[in-house]
Amino acid sequence: MIAIINYGMGNLGSIANMFKKIGAAAIITSDPVAIEKADKLVLPGVGAFDAGMRNLQERKLIPLLNQKVLVEKTPLVGLCLGMQLLTKESEEGSLAGLGWIDAKTVKFKFDVVGTSLKIPHMGWNTVKPCQQNPLFTGLDAEARFYHVHSYHVVCSDAGANAIAETEYGYAFVSAIARDNILGVQFHPEKSHKFGMRLLSNFVEFF
Repeated sequence: MIAIINYGMGNLGSIANMFKKIGAAAIITSDPVAIEKADKLVLPGVGAFDAGMRNLQERKLIPLLNQKVLVEKTPLVGLCLGMQLLTKESEEGSLAGLGWIDAKTVKFKFDVVGTSLKIPHMGWNTVKPCQQNPLFTGLDAEARFYHVHSYHVVCSDAGANAIAETEYGYAFVSAIARDNILGVQFHPEKSHKFGMRLLSNFVEFF
């Protein structure tokens, strides 16, 4: 069973529907018992970094998630804000992140004079794997996913943790991994066939 963690942030129904389409059993829950029993976890997220961390703290989910993910090695994928919460900190707020990935979250900064690029980065964009990971099995270098974000992740050791990049003004990390911990900056639940394949890979290979 896949537990889609309900902490008050994210497209929960859309994510559950996508898992239903690929034939995977998933529930939306904030119940510690259900999360403890889950074989896989999804940490969704739409909104601000501090609000996300505060909601996890108020629901007393952080110790449970640390146990499941760091000790029991339960596979987890963070989506959009959920990926950013895996890092140590964010320029968007002052609270510490989960710190499972040695990285920080920073705001897009465009130094090119006269650039027409808008923030947030919104819409379809190509996600290019930069190292092999089962999450991208069957997805070629031109796979496109739907993005909506003003901040992105910078890894302390990109060679160790960055598994895909996207170009928006400059190349930024759009997917990360560390053993059983995964994160994607985009929204697979809004990315049609590409999102279905990525979530299928999460179910099958992790």
